[in-house]
Amino acid sequence: MTPDLLLPFDDTEPTFAARPVWCGRGSAVIGRASLGSQAWLGDESVIRADGHDVVVGDRFWLGARSTLHIAAEVYPCIVGDRVTVGRDAVVHACTVGDECVIEDECVVLDGSLIEDRVLLEAGSTVFPRTTLPSGFVCAGSPARPVRALEPGELTERAERLREAAADEPAAAPGDDLVPDPTVFVARTARLHGRIGLAAGASVFFSCLLDAAAGPIVIGANVNVQDNCALHTRGEGLVIERDTTLGHNVRAADGRIGPNCLVGMGARLGPGTVVEGDVLLAAGSATDPGQVLDSGWLWGGRPARALSRLDAERRAMMARTVASYAAYGRAYRKLQGRGQG
Repeated sequence: MTPDLLLPFDDTEPTFAARPVWCGRGSAVIGRASLGSQAWLGDESVIRADGHDVVVGDRFWLGARSTLHIAAEVYPCIVGDRVTVGRDAVVHACTVGDECVIEDECVVLDGSLIEDRVLLEAGSTVFPRTTLPSGFVCAGSPARPVRALEPGELTERAERLREAAADEPAAAPGDDLVPDPTVFVARTARLHGRIGLAAGASVFFSCLLDAAAGPIVIGANVNVQDNCALHTRGEGLVIERDTTLGHNVRAADGRIGPNCLVGMGARLGPGTVVEGDVLLAAGSATDPGQVLDSGWLWGGRPARALSRLDAERRAMMARTVASYAAYGRAYRKLQGRGQG
């Protein structure tokens, strides 16, 4: 069995020590990825090694709609043996030791280290360059050790996550759209309803854009990263130009202004307004109807203004937009070549 989508990147193909035990609908493995034996890849899971290595050990289990990615030319993503990752999680440019369990909706950020035999509880965020010590249950945002593991606890939690996979509903196929030729829509993305995509926009692997109840309008050079889920409920969602939505962002009706960066795993409540020039930290959440004022770094659950954006952060945001626009162009060519 092989993933639904296997793509090279920079002329490097993914490698597998043995055929995966299971590859779910819409699963994708891309670029400099190396997977050990007995891998299990859930529906719409994404492993992207496009700029550095993803190295995964034996008996890896990746839940539905979860994402492994790298920081291009900065950090690889290294995962040990017998690791279980739940649903809707992001494991990004970090190192995870052997026999770890990362539960649903966790976000593990760049340069962090999760040592062997760690349980990361659901919804936790591991901040950049953090180390979580072996033998502990860790939780929170930022994630910290909260208590020692009990005997058999890792096995029990891993089995619970794997059993939940049997309850996953079948994903409906997306509509056939004919976007602007400068737009990239990944083959495994699913788009429904009234969706507008301006020039240079990118919708990456396993994203769901559901505009059946209200329109979704995506501006020029906006990039919507892997496993984002945008669901409208009537009023619609507008994302203005030069904005980036990180992996596994969830959003409903509302507005996101220009030149924003919405961090990985963020949750935007219905009616949220993100003004232009905002950085929302990874793993954050907004209350319904919340307004994030322009010019600030916001973070937390619910999000609060943490500090004014400085020139360094604005430069990072601009680099991110440019980088993902380049990724979009590269993948558009790769995907076109594969369909030709």
